[in-house]
Amino acid sequence: MIASVNPLMTQVVDPFRDLLLSFGTIGMLVWILLKILLIAVPLILSVAFYVYWERKLIGWMHVRHGPMYIGMGVLQTFADVFKLLFKEVLQPTVAAPVLYRLAPLIALVPAFAAWAVVPFDAQVVLSNANAGLLYLLAMTSMGVYGVILAGWASNSKYAFLGAMRAAAQVVSYEIAMGFALVGVLIAAGSLNLTDIVMAQSGNAGFLEWFWVPLAPLFVVYFISGVAETNRAPFDVVEGESEIVAGHMVEYSGSQFALFFLAEYANMILVSFLTSLFFVGGWLSPIPTAWIPDVPVLSVVLGDGWWWLLAKAFFFASCFIWFRATFPRYRYDQIMRLGWKVFIPITIAWIFVTALMVYFGVFQAGQ
Repeated sequence: MIASVNPLMTQVVDPFRDLLLSFGTIGMLVWILLKILLIAVPLILSVAFYVYWERKLIGWMHVRHGPMYIGMGVLQTFADVFKLLFKEVLQPTVAAPVLYRLAPLIALVPAFAAWAVVPFDAQVVLSNANAGLLYLLAMTSMGVYGVILAGWASNSKYAFLGAMRAAAQVVSYEIAMGFALVGVLIAAGSLNLTDIVMAQSGNAGFLEWFWVPLAPLFVVYFISGVAETNRAPFDVVEGESEIVAGHMVEYSGSQFALFFLAEYANMILVSFLTSLFFVGGWLSPIPTAWIPDVPVLSVVLGDGWWWLLAKAFFFASCFIWFRATFPRYRYDQIMRLGWKVFIPITIAWIFVTALMVYFGVFQAGQ
C-alpha cells in the first residue's frame, strides 16, 4: 500500500482509498489496479523519454545532432512506438506458436513486477515487503526464461545460438549481482529495501552511504547490471556483426517492441536499485548540519524522492555513456570477467564486510 507522505496526501489519498474499499472486492481490485498503473504508466513513459535522451546524449558525444525533427525530436520515440505497433507481425511457420508469443511477455512481466517493492521515499512504496530483496532477486532472474524461450520457440539456429549466449551471460552476471547484494544485506542487517536505505542515514551525508565501505561491491553490481541487461560494451548477444539480433532475430512489430521495452525497463530498474543499495536512495548527500534552516531551501536540500530520481538519472545516463565510449567486448572476455574476476571479488568482500560489521568498523545508520 502507498502510505501517506504529508498531510495533503493524508487528506486526499487515504479518504479516496477508504471510499474504494467500501465497495468491497470490486473496490479493492480497482485500488490495486490504480496503484499498479501509478507505477506502470510513468515507467512506460520513462522508457520513451529514456530512448530520446539516449539518442540525444550520444549525438552530443559524437558531435552531431540527435533527433530534432518530429516534435523537435521529443516525439521521435513515440513515432517509433506507433511504427512498431502498426507493423505486420510475422511468425516463422516452423515456430512453436504458443511459446513464441509467450516469450516477450515472460521477458517483460518480471521487469515490471520488480517495481512492486521499490521504495521512492520513506513511506512511498507499493509493497513494503520484509523480504523485498529476495523478491527482487527472484523477479530479475526470471527474465532469462523469456530470452531462452524466444530463441528456442523461433526454431531458428541463429535465434537459438543467440539465446544460449544471452542466457549464459545473464546467469553469469546475475550471480555476481546476487553476491554483491549479500554484502548489502550484511551491512544493513535487513532484506527490506526501505530499511536498507535508512541504514545509510546519518549526520555525515554521502559519507554514510554504502558506496564507501562496499566500494568493490558497488562497482561490481553496477557493471554486472550493464552486462545483465545486454548493453554495450556487453551487447554481444545482439552483436550485429556476429549473430544479427540474437534471440530476437525472428521477432517483428509489437513483439519486438516488448523485448525493447523490457530491456530499457530493466536498465531503469538497475539504475534505481544501484541508487537505493549503495548511494542512499532518497537521502540527501548534504550533511544535516550544513543544511540552512530556511523554509524552502531546507526542504529541497533535505531528504526526498527528488534525490532518488537524480541519482537514478545519473546511473541511467552512465548506460548511455558506456555505449558511446567503449568498444564491444569479445564473448570470452565477458565470461572471464564475470566468472574469474567479479565473483571472486564479491565473495572476498562479503567476508571483509562481515568482519567490518563484527568488529564494529562501521555501523549502519550511524
